[in-house]
Amino acid sequence: MNPVTAPWVRTRLRAAPGAAVALAVLVALTACLAAAFPRALDRYTDAGLRQSVERAPVDESGILVTAGPDLDAGVAHTEESVRPERLAELYRSTLDTVGRPLVIDEKRSSYGVRTTEPLPSPDRWLPRPDGLPAEMLLAAPHGLADHARLRSGRLPEVTGGEASVRTAEVQAAVTEETARILHIEVGSVIHLPGSGLTVRVTGIVVPEEADSPYWSVVSLLRTPSLRRMPGPMGVSNPSYWVGGLLLAPEAAPALLGATTTVRYWHLAPDPDALHSRDVDALASAVASLESGPGLERLHATISPLTDVATGLDAAFTAYEGLRGDIGPLVLVAASGAGTVAVVVLLLAGGLATDRRRAELALLRARGASVRGMAGRLLAETAVVAVPAGALGLGAALLALPGARLLPALWAAGAVTAVACLALPLRAVAAHHAVRIHDVRIHDGRRDTASPRTSRRRTVAELTVVVLALGAVELLRRRGTADGAGGLVAMAPVLVGVVAALVLVRLYPLPLRVLARPARRLRGAVGPLALARAGRTSASTVLPLLALLTAFTVAAFGGSVLSGVADARDRAALISVGADGRVEAETALPAGLTGRLGQVPGVRKVTEVGLDYRARTADGRQSLPLAAVDPGDYAALAGRTRLGAFPAGELRRPDGAEDAEDAVLPALASPTVAERFGDGAFQVRLADGGFATLRIVAVRDRTPAVYGDDFLVVDRAGLPAAATRPNVLLLTGDGDGLDAGAVRRAADGAGTVHLRSEERGRFVDSPLQSGAERVYTTAVAAGAGYAALALLLSLASAAPERAALLARLRTMGLTRAQGRRLLVLESLPQALPAALGGVLTGWAAVRLLSPGIDLTTIAVSSTASPAGRAELSADPWSLAVPAVAVLVLTVGVAALEAWWSGRRGAVAELRAGDAR
Repeated sequence: MNPVTAPWVRTRLRAAPGAAVALAVLVALTACLAAAFPRALDRYTDAGLRQSVERAPVDESGILVTAGPDLDAGVAHTEESVRPERLAELYRSTLDTVGRPLVIDEKRSSYGVRTTEPLPSPDRWLPRPDGLPAEMLLAAPHGLADHARLRSGRLPEVTGGEASVRTAEVQAAVTEETARILHIEVGSVIHLPGSGLTVRVTGIVVPEEADSPYWSVVSLLRTPSLRRMPGPMGVSNPSYWVGGLLLAPEAAPALLGATTTVRYWHLAPDPDALHSRDVDALASAVASLESGPGLERLHATISPLTDVATGLDAAFTAYEGLRGDIGPLVLVAASGAGTVAVVVLLLAGGLATDRRRAELALLRARGASVRGMAGRLLAETAVVAVPAGALGLGAALLALPGARLLPALWAAGAVTAVACLALPLRAVAAHHAVRIHDVRIHDGRRDTASPRTSRRRTVAELTVVVLALGAVELLRRRGTADGAGGLVAMAPVLVGVVAALVLVRLYPLPLRVLARPARRLRGAVGPLALARAGRTSASTVLPLLALLTAFTVAAFGGSVLSGVADARDRAALISVGADGRVEAETALPAGLTGRLGQVPGVRKVTEVGLDYRARTADGRQSLPLAAVDPGDYAALAGRTRLGAFPAGELRRPDGAEDAEDAVLPALASPTVAERFGDGAFQVRLADGGFATLRIVAVRDRTPAVYGDDFLVVDRAGLPAAATRPNVLLLTGDGDGLDAGAVRRAADGAGTVHLRSEERGRFVDSPLQSGAERVYTTAVAAGAGYAALALLLSLASAAPERAALLARLRTMGLTRAQGRRLLVLESLPQALPAALGGVLTGWAAVRLLSPGIDLTTIAVSSTASPAGRAELSADPWSLAVPAVAVLVLTVGVAALEAWWSGRRGAVAELRAGDAR
């Protein structure tokens, strides 16, 4: 009879299906997050680049190639150079000149011929606001039928043979808006005697996409413009209309005899082909067209006088600056969350090795080779991890489409590889040598209170400490500037790793100190719990490493998010001066203060008479002067923390009834105080009167005025005409102001600015919102992995604890005592981890804050109204993870004790059980 050998993988999966499912879920989730990160990064960085290009002016968001007609080979050749066939040929040549990865969107691009200056028309039926004749810009664009819808008439065409320089009459179309404003109808004839042309309007068209480059590069072709004649400032100079006439492309030669003409090719980049990873190559392609090999090719194919103008290079430069400021911060978050995930995967493999220690030792004792054992364990793990990793990758691809596949594939593959190798490598390290004593059913003691550390571990720990110190120092010196390096990005993680190593070293000390006094306690629960905490069979290094690293990531990421929110709130508050602001150039209606005070959510309305036209006595320099009620305004400044001051310092002196005779105390900005000192000086008011002031307080900011120059005085000391309020500052009740209700109450009397709306304007780029989402995800992932690490650590010893409780219950231990035993046993590990996590997070933020500048991610600019946005510790980010760890630990211990009591001692105590 032949022996039958059961397949190893199938046997192991059947023996522990729960562990296999748990590993599959862990790998799938981690692979999904790892694959999602580069795809999310691609998506929001690409969106930021496209927005940067789209927000550039229309005439700068593309490439405009211009050249005059060919004048070197006679009139016929010149006419041929502006005909549609030649322009189309040169258009194709220009497209071929554009280098990759810059891709041109031909549907949004255009070319044609137009006059460089508008031509006056003597026709008096055209509108003349000030008696000046209207002027017309003539253009012969290609593809008018593809970019406009015919409303009436027909599109222009050339009749009677080919157009030439001698053509005297041409047909044209106008846009609907041009026809409405300039009173043009189908059949209208416009005379341009200066050019010798007569233009007959044959059709009125409606632009398909009025804001597209086709219509926006030369906006006169779409919308007429009311211009003014040049003249002295302050004088009402006469105005006149300028409109556009759209000729057939075949009529372009007729423009040669009218005035100076230019051939143009406007190339609009394809937004879908703009990718952040290609920004350097895109900038090089644009530079080549502006002043490089591309321009030389255009000179050779079109004309030596060909000119290229674009604003894409400026858009790319601005984008690179923003990305360079935000990108390193995102890398810090990603490295932290990634490290925690890797530690949890290693922890899962290490705990699996500890759980199967006796099994693997028995295999080695019976002759299994290290290679064979590792191969079987690898196959056993790969059968579960590889499909799970593929599932996680697929979920990331479906959730985040439109990004590169290869980085996501590499990330998911790396996670799967770590999950597959964690168990085999840990088993090889633990069972490289055959150890007979590990085969015994009852293992010997493995105290954490009295371990001996090897020299290799000491050297490795010192290396990590040196790396952490170097990373922290580099980050404090260089900041998160682009190119700072991966070591700098790992600084928060390395701080957490060092803290974990220190805690593992210090952890046995309190156990040794408490071991002897605990023996004198009455009852067996306390001493037994402490003894078991010092004799745990689970490794404490990886769980503590995962917990403290997650704590550091959560504290750092939460502090970044909190700092960004605080910086935006502060910048919005400084810009508005309060929760809301209603401002007008002249005095506001008398009843407006009462109406605004009745708006739901408005707690207080502070009146300010703000004189922007106040000047120094010599009249050379303007000096914004705010006339306020000292009591109300001091309360507002105190609430907003914008230059708080005692109200008594600003009150008008007793008996000072005439502002010109009395010296009024004033609050001033530092620049104004430096200019006038502490002596009395005069200020000329907007009504021509004078006020004598003396600076008694200096503040950097004040709610009423945004700027570096301001004066604030008691309005009781100024003439009534100079103190009528034209600014109302609204204080909310904390829930925000209803923008609609405030505007309805203002009823158009002044401009309404709300702090909430101003705050929203600071989120100006997908780079900002994308970076915030990455940080939020990193914090959530770090917290989740920390909880998972804790649960894995507790679950690894759960069978042993259940058997212990069963044995103790046979000796008389009650359920309450069993629950208290498990809770007290878990606290010596959870409590140091929680306290260490709080200290580590706080220390990481304090150490790294000098090198972290949150200004760009907060307000999308390197300059903020509130100044530099610094990183500071967020109490919630420090306290919540620590409390969660303690609650989770106690909850799991109590749940385990309750479940063990329900099962009974017979189910837990079985003959031959190794627990």
